[in-house]
Amino acid sequence: MPAVTTPHVYVHRAGDRLKTKISWLDSKHSFSFGQHYDPDNTHHGLLLVNNDDTVLPGQGFDTHPHKDMEIVTWVLRGSLVHQDSIGHSGIIYPGLAQRMSAGKGTMHSEKNDSWRLAGEQHHEPVHFVQMWVVPDEPGLAPSYEQLEIEDEILKGGLVPVASGMPEYKDNSAIRINNKHAALHVARIFPGAPVTLPEAPFLHVFVARGTAEMEGVGTLYEGDAVRLSASGGQQISSHSGAEVLVWEMHARLGG
Repeated sequence: MPAVTTPHVYVHRAGDRLKTKISWLDSKHSFSFGQHYDPDNTHHGLLLVNNDDTVLPGQGFDTHPHKDMEIVTWVLRGSLVHQDSIGHSGIIYPGLAQRMSAGKGTMHSEKNDSWRLAGEQHHEPVHFVQMWVVPDEPGLAPSYEQLEIEDEILKGGLVPVASGMPEYKDNSAIRINNKHAALHVARIFPGAPVTLPEAPFLHVFVARGTAEMEGVGTLYEGDAVRLSASGGQQISSHSGAEVLVWEMHARLGG
């Protein structure tokens, strides 16, 4: 991959995202997705999808196929039931890191109906961010992994929650099949800023709250910053925020 040497910062505001809104789903897409296509907004670095979804109780995505994709889901509020064709099922909730490697092909569903597995019916929407990156190679065996990391997140700072990078082998919560990418999560507390890693490509998404980014200014919930040949900036918050940061050392297409 040719070196990326020119620093570039682009702020993608929440209101500029592509949107899908139907009776049970409110989905906002940072990149082209489904019927929404913009040839100038297909990805950043290795990140193809950053969907900000809210699903009503009892509703969700019926069984559908995926292939050759690393899919990471991070729940902000409520709970999401995952079931797939290779026999995995589980309830994803805030503080639980989860990924599905679709590999050579798998089917899965995601629904806001955890009472079917856990008991009494609830009436709370589920709010989650789902992110897709490509694997290092196609045709891998499908797999699934999840791990509770709430205690680590509460300590503050950037926490690697999903990574295939050798640098984070001993401290990332879940492994993805891409050696050039890592997802970090930070709950930013007042008076405790975090510092972005340096990388050819960074994607910073404000999942909750309001934050201040050095050299950029105020970022509101749903805003994203795409950086090239950059890093080292501090992000702070006066009232508290949660940010998702993709560190990427390669890009699609080389």
